[in-house]
Amino acid sequence: MTRLWNVPDDFADEMLEGFAAACGRWVRQVPGGVVRSTRDARPTVSVVIGGGSGHYPAFGGLVGPGLAHGAAMGNLFSSPSAHQVESVVRASDQGEGVLLSYGNYAGDVLHFGAAQQALRAEGIDCRTVLVTDDIFSAPARHTAQRRGIAGDFAVFKIAGAAAATGYDLDAVEAVTKRANLHTRSMGVAFSGCSLPGAPEPLFTVPPGRMAVGLGIHGEPGIDEADMPTADELATLFIDHLLTADERPLPGGARIVPILNGLGSVKNEELFVVYRRIAELLHDAGLVVVDPHVGEYCTSFDMAGVSLTLLWLDDELERLWAAPADTPAFRTGAVDTAALRPFTAEHTRADAETPAPSSEASRRLAARIASALDAAFLAIDAASDDLGRIDAVAGDGDHGIGMRRGTRAAAQAAAAAVSGNRGAETTLNIAADAWSDKAGGTSGAIWAVILRAIGRELGDDKEPTTRDLVRGLNRAVSDVTAYGQAVVGDKTLVDALVPLAHTFSAAIEAGETLASGWGKAATAATTSANATADLLPRLGRARTHGERSLGTPDPGAVSLAIIAHTVEPFVAPTTSHTP
Repeated sequence: MTRLWNVPDDFADEMLEGFAAACGRWVRQVPGGVVRSTRDARPTVSVVIGGGSGHYPAFGGLVGPGLAHGAAMGNLFSSPSAHQVESVVRASDQGEGVLLSYGNYAGDVLHFGAAQQALRAEGIDCRTVLVTDDIFSAPARHTAQRRGIAGDFAVFKIAGAAAATGYDLDAVEAVTKRANLHTRSMGVAFSGCSLPGAPEPLFTVPPGRMAVGLGIHGEPGIDEADMPTADELATLFIDHLLTADERPLPGGARIVPILNGLGSVKNEELFVVYRRIAELLHDAGLVVVDPHVGEYCTSFDMAGVSLTLLWLDDELERLWAAPADTPAFRTGAVDTAALRPFTAEHTRADAETPAPSSEASRRLAARIASALDAAFLAIDAASDDLGRIDAVAGDGDHGIGMRRGTRAAAQAAAAAVSGNRGAETTLNIAADAWSDKAGGTSGAIWAVILRAIGRELGDDKEPTTRDLVRGLNRAVSDVTAYGQAVVGDKTLVDALVPLAHTFSAAIEAGETLASGWGKAATAATTSANATADLLPRLGRARTHGERSLGTPDPGAVSLAIIAHTVEPFVAPTTSHTP
């Protein structure tokens, strides 16, 4: 269990503050993560990595000369928001282009992808290389669907070395993609991890058993096996990793093995396992180069181990051996004399001019803030149940993430109302706060929903019922375009579409706003409950699809809860003007 915290919801923020204070030689804190505290003598491509907190040394511990230039860090086990990624990229950019690299998880793909689009629109040449090293998460014919686990470290190291060597952005992108293709990983766990303040671990493993093929966010394993000896675990790793893909490793191939502890397995235990791994690699005719044993990508206090194999060609071997100096990883001799300290001239301030707003829109904004506060209280009360539902086939943190998101959105909306903001601006500010604090797929999707509704309600007019209808319909189109989910995929969309369509049909039929919303909220609840009969086709639960049968989708359930909760606040917020 995690033992030391103040307020659980503040853990990630306070951890980041402490990390930056302790590691100021390498990093400085910026909104959304950390960036280097020094700059190279000449500009280079900037490598920005990231993901959720709770994986140290990934991701902040890998920022420094020879490796990453910045790390966007979300809340615990939740991707950073697009807003946070943009912040870290702007603080890292040196004018030579930016490479984003992160594990292939739905929330990260959504947030980093949105950030990349925004940065490109500003004229920053921004590329992405997803890490897809987890062989258990998808078969060889679907490698693009694989998750990123501890192989992140190998891919990031190659990218950072290429940038430090002076490669241009095209070359950094190309060699990083090749490093990902040359990286395979597999993980096991003996017990789950516990988030700060959580009374139970995110998943459990039966006594005498071992979870096989797990991710790094507290997801349960894809399979189970009897608890092995150290030698038997080494054999399991090697048997799977050497035969995982259609292209076997050739005899004489040069291999970097990375044996990674996931949180509470001691280094001494890892060395016992590695002893047999080294023998098996030698017996397979492979040449071991620069083996690493320790913690490189963890999952809080999870008792687990992963093995990554990076097979080298001449260029990858040269880049792997290049110097690096970060808080958690140091190799070779970095020329620190060539580094320049960060100065304030490299910061960028964006002035914000409040949008003009009508009195009617400001009144509506106050109702929105009250509705969001009520949504937070409802989600807070339901968070344990939402987490339990999510743990069946996911990582069990949906309730925690929704609580963080609704709390932040409610607080941000209240501040916006105090600043005399209109409805659209209030919803946009709440969306940013929700996305920043919740992270993950749900944070991204709820930000899209709030912004879509806000665009139709506006700031400078008197909102009508028709505006709310258009806002919900826009939310459906924006969410489905953004996340690529459709009805039947077992996601939030399965509740959002009935909510919007039922509300629209009721208003078109001449029903009152209160009656229409009540019917719509009921339709959302009915549809959310019906997701229990579906198999997930997207997101983290996809790899555990059969387990989720009989359990509704937590995202759909939480949307239905919010739809019912805000019902008293909806009718007074808009007029029934056609």
